[in-house]
Amino acid sequence: MMKKRTAHQIADVLIEALPYIQRFKGKTIVVKFGGNAMVDEELKHSFARDIVLMKLVGLNPIVVHGGGPQIGDLLTRLGKTSEFVDGMRVTDSETMDVVEMVLGGLVNKEIVSLINQHGGKAVGLTGKDGDFIHARKIKLKKSAVDSDASEIIDLGHVGEVSSIDPSVLDMLGRSDFIPVIAPIGVGVDGHSYNINADLVAGKIAEVLKAEKLILLTNTAGILDKQGELLTGLSIKNIDELIADGTISAGMIPKTTCATDALKGGVASVHIIDGRVEHAVLLELFTDQGVGTLLLSRSLT
Repeated sequence: MMKKRTAHQIADVLIEALPYIQRFKGKTIVVKFGGNAMVDEELKHSFARDIVLMKLVGLNPIVVHGGGPQIGDLLTRLGKTSEFVDGMRVTDSETMDVVEMVLGGLVNKEIVSLINQHGGKAVGLTGKDGDFIHARKIKLKKSAVDSDASEIIDLGHVGEVSSIDPSVLDMLGRSDFIPVIAPIGVGVDGHSYNINADLVAGKIAEVLKAEKLILLTNTAGILDKQGELLTGLSIKNIDELIADGTISAGMIPKTTCATDALKGGVASVHIIDGRVEHAVLLELFTDQGVGTLLLSRSLT
C-alpha cells in the first residue's frame, strides 16, 4: 500500500518543480503521444492531466498523436489486410479513408475529450484544418532482387512533411486552447496523406522553435548495450551510437527525428517512457526525469 505523503513531502515536490515552471513559462512544448500511453486507461488520464497542468502553469503544450494499432484494428474488422513496407503502411484510397476516420475522428476526439474532462480546453485538428500541414508523397526506392537496379514502390497515400504554416497554431497558442493534432497532411493535388507522427511532431517543433520536443515511447529511453539508460546525449553522441549499433531498429527513426529537430532550433528533445504514470510532468519538472535528454551539444 502506498505510504501517505506528508505535507512537507508535498511541499518539497512543489519546490523542486518551481524553477522548471519559471524557466519554461510561456515556452512551447511539443509532445508526441503514442505507445502504451494511448491504450492504457490509467495512462491516458495521467497524460491528459499532465497536459492540463502544463497549460495552467503557463506553458504552451501542443499534442501530436499516432494511432497505428487503432487503424490496424479497424481495418481487420472491415476485413482488410494491412500491408507494410519498411515499417510503413501501404495506404490505398480505401485505407486512407479509414486512416482519416481513426486518426482525425476516433483517436483525436478521444484525446480532446480526455483533456477537456480534466479541465483543459483542447481543440482537435488535422493538417487539413487551416491547410497547415503540407505533404508530399513518399517515393520508396528499394534495390531489386538479384539486380543492381532499384525499383520505386508506391505506398499510396503515405507522405512526408513538405512545409508547415504555423499561423493556426500561433493563434491557438496565444489563447487558452491546447491543439491536439492528427498527422494527416494535404498535398498540392488536394489528396490526404498519412504521415509518421514523430516526423510531424518534430517538424512542428522546428517551425515553432519549441523549447522542447517530447516523444513518448514504450521503452525507458535510449539504452546502452548493457541496458542502462543514457541521457545528456549530443547529436555527435547519437551518430556514434547508431554507427556502433547501440541505437538500432525502431529507435533509429525517433533519434533521427530528434537530431533533425535539434538542428532546426529546438532547444532539447526528450525520449521518455510513456508507460510511467505522469511521465511528462516527471521529465519536465523534476531533477531526475524519466527518459533520455538530447541536446545539440554535450553537457560536458
